[in-house]
Amino acid sequence: MLDEAMRRAIAASELVRGTTSPNPPVGAVVLDRDGEVVGVGATQPPGGPHAEVVALAEAGGRARGGTAVVTLEPCSHHGRTPPCTGALLAAGVARVRYAVADPNPKAAGGGAVLRAAGVDAEGGLLAVEVERGPLRAWLHFARTGRPHVTWKYASTLDGRVAAADRTSRWISSEESRAQVHLLRTRIDAIMVGTGTVRADDPSLTARGIPEARQPLRVVVGEGDLPPGAKVSDGGAETLHVRTHDPDEVLAELAARGVVDVLLEGGPTLAGAFVAAGRVDRVLTYVAPKLLGAGPVALGDAGVATITDAVGLVVEEVSMCGPDVRISAVPVGLDG
Repeated sequence: MLDEAMRRAIAASELVRGTTSPNPPVGAVVLDRDGEVVGVGATQPPGGPHAEVVALAEAGGRARGGTAVVTLEPCSHHGRTPPCTGALLAAGVARVRYAVADPNPKAAGGGAVLRAAGVDAEGGLLAVEVERGPLRAWLHFARTGRPHVTWKYASTLDGRVAAADRTSRWISSEESRAQVHLLRTRIDAIMVGTGTVRADDPSLTARGIPEARQPLRVVVGEGDLPPGAKVSDGGAETLHVRTHDPDEVLAELAARGVVDVLLEGGPTLAGAFVAAGRVDRVLTYVAPKLLGAGPVALGDAGVATITDAVGLVVEEVSMCGPDVRISAVPVGLDG
């Protein structure tokens, strides 16, 4: 019952991912005394109520004596909104189960506050699923101070990202492209280099989704953008960071409250971020095609010999139409 409730909370948090930064996209489910779901909530945009408050409002009086299941430890501090621990105590819940302790020292300690007030509060419920889910980027940001970077690319089965004549549309399937456009609506920023802008003139927007939320478009590099580039249109906000240093780029984005970044640049930019140890996840769509020639996904990543190879741990392999979708994280970041 509690596992099912936590998975429902994770699903609720996924629906708001990308809308809450720099706050975490938390999901919450309230069960009544009999274990029936009476409230579901997710964190609203900054300044709005947190997940627990939304779920408790839906539950009303049926929350008293029941259980709250939350993806992140309830906050115990008064920021833009009152502490969620206070809302849970006022609602009279008897039990709280959360997945992950809050790594933010200003907000941490909610579990202890609840226990001191007589609530049966305990963490660790489906913690691995939550750590890999919608909270992944925020947890990384809270622990490191850096935005979380997912390097996303599509390639053929022989590792090419374009043909010898540089054409690349379309390597991946329609299903994969649709999934990526949905992903774009749920992250804070899309990043490419000036070389990609000059070569491909990408829009870097989420398309095919009505009223899609558009992420910040980030272009990295010292050179000017070409006149009329699509990234300069009014489709979304664009930030040009005039440096080649990954840490300088991420510091600039962190200062703007950017938590979750999708790196869609070419091999040079990807190589720079891999070499700097600033790729936190690799997401690839491998199409069942062969080209035999053409550019590859990754440029110079500082690997001189096989013993220097960047080791990855595969988290998930799935099909997306005819393509194979692989999610992997560098060794040491897999928990």
